[in-house]
Amino acid sequence: MNRPETARHYRSSDGLRLFYHDFAPDRPGTPVICLPGLTRNSRDFDELAAHLSATRRVLTPDLRGRGFSDHDPEWRNYHPGTYVRDVWTLLDELGIDAVIVIGTSLGGLIAMAMAAQDASRLAGVVMNDIGPEVAAEGLLRIQTYTGKLPPVANWDEAQAQTREIYGPWLPGLSDAEWDKMTWRAYRAGADGVPAQDIDRNIGRAVREVGPQVGDPWMLFDALRDTPTLLLHGVMSDILTPAIIDKMRARKQDLQVVDVPDRGHAPLLNERECIAAIDTFIREL
Repeated sequence: MNRPETARHYRSSDGLRLFYHDFAPDRPGTPVICLPGLTRNSRDFDELAAHLSATRRVLTPDLRGRGFSDHDPEWRNYHPGTYVRDVWTLLDELGIDAVIVIGTSLGGLIAMAMAAQDASRLAGVVMNDIGPEVAAEGLLRIQTYTGKLPPVANWDEAQAQTREIYGPWLPGLSDAEWDKMTWRAYRAGADGVPAQDIDRNIGRAVREVGPQVGDPWMLFDALRDTPTLLLHGVMSDILTPAIIDKMRARKQDLQVVDVPDRGHAPLLNERECIAAIDTFIREL
């Protein structure tokens, strides 16, 4: 979806020019901010944002190093602490005191870290196939390909690469849906050749910076008083039933919705996801 009328930029605290879409800024009610996964960008939320913006304001930023946001010259800045600071900067610039966060994978980790810093500003959180722990098998898979994909020569090769990465986790997509997945992850350069729309140094950061200091379960505990919906791709190698059981034990009001025929991560256009999100945010 090409929506130039919603495109905006802001400056991070360290001077990067960061991109976001601002859908329906005049809508009443608590705004929604959608935060993407590690190698993804704001385009993943086009359909969801179009749906939700019928009733409320929706923000969809590109994290630094992705999409139309600047790449960071210091690759060690590619970690959740920096992303959290960037999100607060955006919300403060727009004068938004409280939001509903919808976070896919890394975006859900950012939401937990935001809660640990100031839970009063989170009216609710939707975590898309992510918990405080990341299953070892899934983490290894992500580390293997992030920032390491070979270049492609054309859009057909880009789609083949997209299918190779996500095919096991997204069964049943049509050719048109794979085209959309590819367009959201790649962008053509001046020569017309598509390339993955991320800074390859993000992969270096994932492999070399290591985990953030602190106990991730303490970050999750910061959501104790925040309404939280967990979407679980039943085929996921990132969010396992054992991790969900631990989350439920620590937060008994956690809402969990299983998404069939999806691994990591649901696309958020599935009927189960749309219905669950609509119901969840209706009263927030």
